[in-house]
Amino acid sequence: MSERRGGMRAIGAALPRIAAPILGKEGASAAELTAQWPAIVGEAIAKSCQPTRLTFPRGERRNGTLRLRVASAAATEIQHREPILLERINGYFGYGAVARLVLIQGPPPLSEHAEPPVPRPLKRAEQAALERRLETVADPELRDALERLGRAIIGSS
Repeated sequence: MSERRGGMRAIGAALPRIAAPILGKEGASAAELTAQWPAIVGEAIAKSCQPTRLTFPRGERRNGTLRLRVASAAATEIQHREPILLERINGYFGYGAVARLVLIQGPPPLSEHAEPPVPRPLKRAEQAALERRLETVADPELRDALERLGRAIIGSS
C-alpha cells in the first residue's frame, strides 16, 4: 500500500498533471495560462483581453502562438504592449514558450463580480400596458415570469 506524503496542496498545483492526459500538452499549458492570466499580465490588461488558444509548432514546446480575445477599444494598446506581454508570459513559463500574439477582436471577458443592471421602475402607463398584454395568460406562474421579463425589457430601454 502506498503511503500518502506531503500533506494538503492547492488544487492549482495539481492542475497540469490532472489535465494533461485530457487536454494534451498544449491544452494543459493554455489552462494554466488562463487560470493565472490576471497575475501574469496584471488586472487592468486582464480585464480587456483573455487567452483563448496556445499552439506550438509540431513537436515543439517553444515559440508558440497565443491567441488573445481582445476588446476592440483595447486592441491597439495590447498590440503596442506585445513585447512586454511576451516577456511576462515567458517569464511565467520560465522559457520562450510564446513567440507571438494573435489578437482576435471580440467582447471582453465578463467580470466575475459584475452585477446585472437593475431595470428602472416602470411608469404607470408602461405598467398598465404590460398588464393588458398579460390579461389573457391563464397560468399564474407563466404570467409572473412574463411580467418579470416585461419589466426587465421595458425598464432597461
